[in-house]
Amino acid sequence: MELRHLRYFQVVAQELNVTRAAERLHMAQPPLSRQIRQLEEEVGVALFDRVGRGLRLTEAGRFLLEQTTQLTQRLEETIEGTRRIGRQDKRWFGIGFVPSVLYGVLPELIRELRESDRHDQQVEVGLAEMITVEQIEALKAGRIDLGFGRIALNDPAIRQQVVMAEPLVAALPARLPAPRRKALTPQALAAQPFILYPARPRPSYADHLLSMFRAQGLQLRVAQEANELQTALGLVAAGIGITLVPASIQRLHRDDVRYCPIDAPGFVSPVIMSYREGDTSPFLARAVEWVMRQAQ
Repeated sequence: MELRHLRYFQVVAQELNVTRAAERLHMAQPPLSRQIRQLEEEVGVALFDRVGRGLRLTEAGRFLLEQTTQLTQRLEETIEGTRRIGRQDKRWFGIGFVPSVLYGVLPELIRELRESDRHDQQVEVGLAEMITVEQIEALKAGRIDLGFGRIALNDPAIRQQVVMAEPLVAALPARLPAPRRKALTPQALAAQPFILYPARPRPSYADHLLSMFRAQGLQLRVAQEANELQTALGLVAAGIGITLVPASIQRLHRDDVRYCPIDAPGFVSPVIMSYREGDTSPFLARAVEWVMRQAQ
């Protein structure tokens, strides 16, 4: 499938008439019809119902139109940003982050950088949600300039600094009776069905959790794996099991989940800042300095 196939499909879906769509695309009708048939053959489902001389989107076609419209809009924004950078109108500064740091230092950093951006019109700040492993690859590829994750990875091209060690808390279903003890032990936690996240890709925060329990001579009873923090909390609320989250997640108030401290040293999750070794960008230096100053 090529990008032009999606563009052709979108125009036909908007016009619901191949003749009018061909006129908009400045092409003949037969080649356009062939392109649509090829697209339907590739996805393996009908995207249009033929109704008289017109067309009607199928349920699959409506779904594809909605999703690809978002995709092409994002692509157009990316291309426009690329042009601005290429013309040296602005420099792109990308930040990758794991969702759990949104409840800690990251929001303040974003506000600080966007305030700097208003004064420094040569920099445009962008955000991308990705786990630490993905951040490392994105840093080396130049897609982002700064990352915030939860695990340490050894790569000579990347410099990592621990911003803080955040305590972990247990997330439990709110509908269950409150634990008798104010703080739960690792043994008590390991006895419960556990929601492990993220399921993939690995290594990740999930491996950090598993290693902490192994250090206590314990093995978790993994009842379900999830890819997202919010999904894991939803499964906890549904009574599937418990999970561990950084303490800052408690700022995300949920009526169906309660949080309980853990009675064990070392049950923490570091916030780790990553950036390219040797990157001399003044904007990066300001961001790193600000983060480490806040962490003191």
